[in-house]
Amino acid sequence: MSAPVPSIAIQAEPFDTAAEIASVSAALGGRAGAVVTFTGLCRDEGGRLTALELEHYPGMAEAEIRRVADEAMARWPLQALRVIHRHGLVRPGDGIVLVVTAASHRVAAFAAADFLMDYLKTRAPFWKREHLADGTTGGWVEATAQDDAAAGRWR
Repeated sequence: MSAPVPSIAIQAEPFDTAAEIASVSAALGGRAGAVVTFTGLCRDEGGRLTALELEHYPGMAEAEIRRVADEAMARWPLQALRVIHRHGLVRPGDGIVLVVTAASHRVAAFAAADFLMDYLKTRAPFWKREHLADGTTGGWVEATAQDDAAAGRWR
């Protein structure tokens, strides 16, 4: 059997988490022992936020995410890996990012998903700007020190 190829999508449209999990699981035909998913949602920040605007450089963002997905495939014995990241305006409660990993055992699937999310939070080439409830546009959102510390464990 050939090595699995990560599936990467950057899209404006919402994604269907259940359908993505079902698609990965069906493609594996019962070979996986674990499928781990993470869905990152837009928060309203206590009612302060009406939307989050996500910008990226098409082509570059996909290539960078693919590079890190390939690294995850090399680090852990994954059977499947799917990353979907939204761009454009995302409203509170909507999904921003989906990571699906599948492996024979849960440890690899969890570790790879955690690794990918730490990268996506800190180094993926996306820029996030807040749209506020008072009608103004806020500043660009940076990764937090906590996000950077979490990502540092993978170096």
